[in-house]
This record gives sequence, C-alpha cells and structure tokens, in this order.
Amino acid sequence: MQRRIIPDVVLAEDIVALNKNQSVHDAVQAMSTHNIAALAITNGDNELVGIVSERDMTHRVLACGLNPQTTRLEEVMTDNPEALRPTDSCLDATELMLSRNFRHLPVVNGEHQVIAMVSMRDLLEVALEQLNIDIDDVRQEAFAPEDD
Repeated sequence: MQRRIIPDVVLAEDIVALNKNQSVHDAVQAMSTHNIAALAITNGDNELVGIVSERDMTHRVLACGLNPQTTRLEEVMTDNPEALRPTDSCLDATELMLSRNFRHLPVVNGEHQVIAMVSMRDLLEVALEQLNIDIDDVRQEAFAPEDD
C-alpha cells in the first residue's frame, strides 16, 4: 500500500504558520514553543509564500548581524518553496527532499493554503514502522506451520 502524506504521515492542521510580516523573533519564539525546526510563512489569506528554518535563522539572520526584533520574515524566508499535496506519496516526498536537500516541506490544499508540515523525521518514522511490519510478516511466514 502506498502511504500518503495526509493522513499517513501527518494530520491536516498539524501546522504552525506565521505571516510574512511578522518578525524573526516571533518565528524563533514559535519554533521554541512548539519544538519545531521550520515554519510555513503565509500571506493574509493563509496561502503559502515561504518557509523559514533554524538554518535560515543562523545563516540569514545571525551570521548577517540582523536584528531579530525588527527583521521581517519575508526578508529571510525562502520564497515560493516546493510544497506537497495531501495525496502525494511518502516515496515522492522522500525523493524530493533528498534530491533538493530539504528537511521540511509544507503541505498545501488546492487553494495553496498551508495545512501541514512534513519533516524528514516524519517520513523516516513512517518508513521504520513499515519496515517493522514487513519484517514481522516475513517472520510469520518463515515460522508458520506448514499446511499438510
């Protein structure tokens, strides 16, 4: 069975998103509060316009000497990021993340509104779960009593 991003990896509404006009400080606070490493950045209609990660905070804010209180997210975010659809497969998401060196991808609905965020860790957990199921299936077949 091919697992889908929603509901097999994350649930819709598993998202912390900020508006592009909010400050880097707001983003850092949200990341710390929710123990997450990336945020979707939206416009006023909750449409995805960017993504910002911990790496962005160090490379684009701290390393450049910007003030987190006054720097707006739209100044340091990655514009127009790749995004997943809820029906995309785990394999497609993993291949995209590996080929583009992403650790997080937002999930958008048909109106390009952010509904979830998927991390490489989320995908690895699903892969490990499936691997354990496959191992159990093989073990049961290998040690099942033979039918006469």
